[in-house]
Amino acid sequence: MADASRFYITTAIDYPNSRPHIGTAFEKIGADVQARFRRMEGASVHFLMGNDENTIKVTQRARELGLEPKPYVDDMARQFQEVWKALEISNDDFIQTSEERHHRGCQAFIQAVHDAGDIYKGVYKGHYCNGCESFKTEKEVAEGNGRCPNHPNQELVFLEEENYYFRWSAFRDRLLAHYESHPEFIQPESRRNEIMSLVREELRDVAISRKGFTWGIPVPFDPGHTIYVWFDALLNYVTAVGYGTDMERFRREWPADVHVIGKDITRFHCALWPAMLMSAGVELPRKVFGHGFVFRKNEATGEAEKLSKSLGNVVEPMELISKFSAEGFRYYFMSQCPFGGDGEFSFERFADVYNSGLANNLGNLYSRILTMCAKYFPEGLGSNEGVDLTAWRKELDLPSLIGELRERMGSFDYSTALQKIWLEVVDRANRYTQETEPFKVAKTDLEAARTILLNLVDWLRVAAILVKPVLPATAETFYRAFNFEESTPWEKVSFSTASTPAQPLELRIEAPLTNGKPAPLFPKIDTKKPA
Repeated sequence: MADASRFYITTAIDYPNSRPHIGTAFEKIGADVQARFRRMEGASVHFLMGNDENTIKVTQRARELGLEPKPYVDDMARQFQEVWKALEISNDDFIQTSEERHHRGCQAFIQAVHDAGDIYKGVYKGHYCNGCESFKTEKEVAEGNGRCPNHPNQELVFLEEENYYFRWSAFRDRLLAHYESHPEFIQPESRRNEIMSLVREELRDVAISRKGFTWGIPVPFDPGHTIYVWFDALLNYVTAVGYGTDMERFRREWPADVHVIGKDITRFHCALWPAMLMSAGVELPRKVFGHGFVFRKNEATGEAEKLSKSLGNVVEPMELISKFSAEGFRYYFMSQCPFGGDGEFSFERFADVYNSGLANNLGNLYSRILTMCAKYFPEGLGSNEGVDLTAWRKELDLPSLIGELRERMGSFDYSTALQKIWLEVVDRANRYTQETEPFKVAKTDLEAARTILLNLVDWLRVAAILVKPVLPATAETFYRAFNFEESTPWEKVSFSTASTPAQPLELRIEAPLTNGKPAPLFPKIDTKKPA
C-alpha cells in the first residue's frame, strides 16, 4: 500500500497526430490546479502526463511528413511539452508510450492477464472508428447512424480480423460490486449512471491486439500481434511508476489517487481499465474524474460547436498565451468553464472576463496598493505588531471560507472556488479601499493611512495564497511584492497560512517599481481591435 501522504494524479495521454488545442489544455490545467493544491496541503505529489504514440494515426501522420514514426513522435513530444511549460503545468513526469519502460511494463502486464486465463484468440467482426481507434458497440453504431458519436464527420469501418480478446464480460459482477462499495470511484456522479448501464447491459469481450502492424508493442506470447492501442495506452499509468521495471517503486507509488480524463473516454477508464487491473491482480485507482468539453461559439450563428479541425474552429493554446498571457488563459478556463461540466469559449468572452476579473479588478488593486505604499511610506510601512489586520475583512469568517475552498478545490469545483475568492476576498478589499480612501487619509493622518494600507497588504498576502493553485505566477508576484517570506517561505504556504495575519513583521516593498509604480500585471485588452 502506498504512503497515505502521497498523491498520484494523471491526465489522459494525447494523440500526437496534431498539436494540442484549448480543449486539451483545459484538462491539463484542471489537473495542474489539483496537483498544486495538494502540494500546498502537504502531500507528496506525483503528477503524470504523456503522449499516446503507438497508434495508426501516428504512422499515417509521420508518413505524410516523410518521417519514420519514432523521430516524429519525439518531436511532437517536445512540442507538447513546450505548450505545457508555457501554461505553467507542473507535471513531474511525461511518458511517451514508445519508451522502453512502457514497452517492458506493457508486456509484463499483458502476460499477467494471459496467465490469469483472461485472454483468448478470436475473430472480430464489427465497426471500428479510425478517429478514436476503438471498436464500437451496436448501440453506438445505431446512435451515430453509421458514424462515430465522437467523430460525426467520420464513417465507421467494418472490420473482420484475427485478434486476441480480453474477457471483459467476465468482470461484470466484480465491476458493479466495486461501483457500489466505492461510490467515489466515478466522478462527477453524473458519469456513474452511464457506466453502470454499460457494464450491466453492453459489457462484451474486447479485442486487445492487431495483426500485421510493425509500429507498436509486440504481444509477448505471439509477436505477430501488437498490443491494441487502448489496452496499451491505459497501461501508461502503471508503467510510468515502475510496473514491470521497478516493482519496489511501483508498490510505493500505486494506486493512482485520481485519473483526470475527458468524459468521452470514461468507458475505457471506468470499466475496461479496472477490469484489466483486476485480472492482473493490481489494486484499482481510487477515482476517475471525467471532465466536460470546451465548445467554441460560432460568431456567425451564435451556436456552440465542439472543437474540430474539420470545422476550422480549433484554437491553439500558444495563440492565447502569446496575446494575453498564460495566467489569463488559466483564469478564464478555470473560472468560466465548470470542470465537471461543459464550457464555452469565444475571443469576445475571453476579453470581457480578462478585463473585468484580472485587469480592472485583481491587477488594478495590486497596482493601487503598491503605488500608495511607495508614495506615502517610501522607507517602508514599519511594524504591523499590534495593528488590527482584520479591518479589511469586516464580517468575513476567513477560516470558514478557507474550509469551503479546500472542499471545492479538492472536488475539482474550481469555478465556484474562484467565484467565492473574488466575491469574498477581492471584491471585499476593493470595497474597503473605496470606503476608507487611504489616498485622502494620508493627507491629514499618516498613521491612520498606514493602518489602512497594512490591512490592504494583508489582503495581498491572503489573495496570493488562495489563488496560488490557479494563478501561480500572479500569486508569487503578489507574495514577493513585500517581505512576507520572513514570516513563511513561499514554497511552504498553505491555505491555513492565510487564516491568520503574518505578525509581527517589519513590512517593506520588495517588488521592482518604475517611477513609484509596479509594471501592470494584466494590460487591458482593447476589445475594439480584432483578436
